[in-house]
Amino acid sequence: MAIDALIQRKVMGRFATGVTVVTTGGSMGLHGLTANAVTSLSLDPPLILVAVDRRSQTLEFIKANRCFAVNILRLDQEEISQRFARPGPKDFLGLDLTTDATDAPIIAGCLAYVDCRLHDVLPGGDHEIFVGEVVGGAAHDGEPLLYFAGGYRRLGG
Repeated sequence: MAIDALIQRKVMGRFATGVTVVTTGGSMGLHGLTANAVTSLSLDPPLILVAVDRRSQTLEFIKANRCFAVNILRLDQEEISQRFARPGPKDFLGLDLTTDATDAPIIAGCLAYVDCRLHDVLPGGDHEIFVGEVVGGAAHDGEPLLYFAGGYRRLGG
């Protein structure tokens, strides 16, 4: 018997995660979404995975652009997380953006990022799983923005 979706959401909500904004850029323009279904998959070769809801507008843009960046947010970047979590077109106005190896935008001042070329797309129920080959990245000092039990959290708090 399958577990009820609401119970699964409640149970998995007890798993603290970092908060990221997954971005893509290229001929289709800039697009992004807030995501916490992100994980390191392999070190050799360097691969990560990101699960994206099939209803997300950004999904088709990642496929078309063949690249994405995972921007790991700092504690003071909650507003950016909320901005990219809303449905509909995303507003990049006012963000200081750079790029690394691909055209995917990197949010300046984020805690860390990985820049990826699209390696594979796999089915995952109501999501699609994007496997990215890591071709760039950097880590910086600071406190992470965390998500736990339906709200933003901080380490030790």
